[in-house]
Amino acid sequence: MNPTPATFLSALYDQLPLVRKPGQYVGLEHNAVQAELHKDHLNICLIFPDLYEIGMSHQGLQILYHILNQTEQICAHRAYVPDIDMESLLRRQQLPLFSLEAATPLSHYDVLGITLPYELCYTNILTVLDLAGLPLRAQDRGEQYPLILGGGSCAFNPEPVADFFDAILLGDGEEAILEIAEILLTAKKEQSGRAEVLNNLSSVKGVYIPSLFIPHYKDSKLLAMEALVPEYSSVRRAILPALDSGTLQQRPLVPAIKPVHDRLAMEIARGCTRGCRFCQAGIIYRPVRERRLEDILTWAEKGIQASGFEEMALLSLSTGDYSCLDELVLTLMNQFSPRKVSLSMPSMRVGTLSPAIMEQIRRVRKTGFTVAPEAGSERLRQVINKGITEEDLLNTCQDAFSLGWNLIKFYFMIGLPTEKESDVEAIAALVRRAKAQAHTSSRRGVQINVGVGTFVPKAHTPFQWEEQLSLEEANQRIELLKRLLPAKGFRLKWQDPKQSYLEGVFARGDRKLSMLVEEAWQRGARLDSWGEHFQLDRWQEAAQACGLDLDSYLRARSLDEVLPWDHLDCGVERSFLAAEREHALAQHFTPDCRTNGCQGCGICDFHTIQPVLHPVAATAPADCDAPKDADNRPGTVYTYRVHYSRLETSRFLGHLELLQLIFRVLRRAGMPLAYTQGFNPTPKVAFSQALPVGMASKVEFFDMTLLQPVPLDTTLLHRLNKELPPGLHIHKVEFAPKKNAATVRASYEIQLPKHGSAALAAKANSFLARKNFTITRVRKGRENTFDMRPLVSALQVQEGKLFLELLHHQGRPGINPREVLEKIFDLPTEEALLARVTKTAVFDVPDAPNAAAPA
Repeated sequence: MNPTPATFLSALYDQLPLVRKPGQYVGLEHNAVQAELHKDHLNICLIFPDLYEIGMSHQGLQILYHILNQTEQICAHRAYVPDIDMESLLRRQQLPLFSLEAATPLSHYDVLGITLPYELCYTNILTVLDLAGLPLRAQDRGEQYPLILGGGSCAFNPEPVADFFDAILLGDGEEAILEIAEILLTAKKEQSGRAEVLNNLSSVKGVYIPSLFIPHYKDSKLLAMEALVPEYSSVRRAILPALDSGTLQQRPLVPAIKPVHDRLAMEIARGCTRGCRFCQAGIIYRPVRERRLEDILTWAEKGIQASGFEEMALLSLSTGDYSCLDELVLTLMNQFSPRKVSLSMPSMRVGTLSPAIMEQIRRVRKTGFTVAPEAGSERLRQVINKGITEEDLLNTCQDAFSLGWNLIKFYFMIGLPTEKESDVEAIAALVRRAKAQAHTSSRRGVQINVGVGTFVPKAHTPFQWEEQLSLEEANQRIELLKRLLPAKGFRLKWQDPKQSYLEGVFARGDRKLSMLVEEAWQRGARLDSWGEHFQLDRWQEAAQACGLDLDSYLRARSLDEVLPWDHLDCGVERSFLAAEREHALAQHFTPDCRTNGCQGCGICDFHTIQPVLHPVAATAPADCDAPKDADNRPGTVYTYRVHYSRLETSRFLGHLELLQLIFRVLRRAGMPLAYTQGFNPTPKVAFSQALPVGMASKVEFFDMTLLQPVPLDTTLLHRLNKELPPGLHIHKVEFAPKKNAATVRASYEIQLPKHGSAALAAKANSFLARKNFTITRVRKGRENTFDMRPLVSALQVQEGKLFLELLHHQGRPGINPREVLEKIFDLPTEEALLARVTKTAVFDVPDAPNAAAPA
């Protein structure tokens, strides 16, 4: 599985038209590094163990990517887990998993850094290792294999997958990753053995070497984690004392395929000390460290210029608690709303989202509005230390409705400690009262979406000792909510309790579960966080084969029980967690240490590690007085036609993906774009007929409408082309015609290597001799017949190539070259997809005859 680069790329690109969203596999991301692997450098591939559309939204991986690539003698690339169809293709073609930047097999790297973001991605890790040609378990990998490094939130109990990793980083990676890289680069130059490398890595704060700890059991109960090196008996989390200015992230990766969060993401603060007792992130990311206001404003300006994003997001565990939020939001919206760049704040706590902030957010486009009470009753919110009242919730909903939001999303958990049926009933009662606030605001037709998840006890939280709901209990509570919530005006969605069940098994699991992960993966478990792929039956069968009782992992633990993660120190003292558990049972409130003094969690030493807040900006932000939105309703506008080619790997982009790419290219190039009016303003850009994915073209165009004229010279071409990915090239810009032709004739050249010219020519001549050629199409479940003969104006076979001319009538049904291959030449769909089709010319057709009517 190690072909030469040229052979590998040829084999890969020949097959990509067969898979879903092939553009995610060809490395067209803007601002990605182009460096090749160097034998004297440390070559790292950072891997997110889920699909591209999830992984490209992950900020932790991007932070490390930029840090490493700014460091001498280090090269960092990326890879993501292939979708099911792509995994199957790689195995059929005996091709290895590869990096995006260099299309290089993962086995060629020195280090594979795999993020551990959530428990249901664990089998994906094995998919990555196996497709890379690596033994799954660390103990089976010799010196010739890359070192496997892990990190992320699940690193705080990595025991279920610890046997697959050489080393795992706990905590913040910004400083630790450079210490790790320095040790590994030195080891590469000195050709050190793996045992020596791991021993050296154990000296880095936050680095956990699983092979240096051995679990001991009696029957199925964990008795102890034996440290093989006495002075290395526990691993304390790495903590970054303060956040940097964000300079390295001012040229963010811009995805080629739309991810779940497609925006400029700016982390304005890290950590949260609100003290929600179910929340692992609130423990493992302490203390709070805010970025300076002026650094965020600079990041926003440079990040939007370098990306062309139309949305930016302020990220934090509790964005509403940022000290300078009002100044930040007003300044950002004054700066960016004239450019039609919107703002979202996905982690806003009820009580921190003021009407003034809501008013700012809606100036460009109203982004999503979500509130997370977590529990329906006041009593249960006190148990979990949520610290918000029903009055806070209802006031927030009333403000949102009065400012024009028609949809509010609520998020709750079922199965929280001490929960009773009345607490579940309170969820339905609360959202009913929330919807009633629309009448107070004179709003009609509003919708409340209610999301429900099963509570999963997590390591290093006050609830780490609690029992998790059984599957039967979780389903009963969801059924109760279904009965209580009316259909009109409400939509109930819930996390599959089966997925929560498995998440709970791993969240507090031990090292024996590595057998389960491997067995389930061998049985076909893949992409378990995706409902369409998840099968609990498969996991239960694997557990039975391994002799494991999955239900036992959901049980309550005693306070004196040895826990699988006891040797991993998150910095918050166990005694504090136990005390918080008692406070929960007594419904005692623990205040936020930012405003009420130290609560004694143990994370701060008040010398190096302490809260970092910026309540007053070092310099007053500019333009904070009043909104200055530009009136984008155009008076005189200028429309230009941009002619471009779409070749090489850019042919693997879908039409919607190409549209988004072009919009961002135009923004980065500084084009004075005109925008549509209304709820969701978009650039006024009109594209020529959509090309099917995988089809190349030398003759595409789009028309862009601008508010100001631009010079039609080589400087303009350069400005545009330098923002385009490989394979896309603009070769001419001119004034657009006042009216597009009603009919065009497009020429195509098609390579069909598997078929002889004689057979193709015979079928072509037979078709051309006919007056009619009726085909049947099925669209949205309905059959329609259609005569395609009038649309084929030329069809010729020469030396194994097919030359085709098709007529395209504006607003009428048409055909594409692949349909010609299937219908006229009787090619199977797969062969038609694999044919190399290039659009070579387009001509306007004056006074064209009418398109054929349905037969």
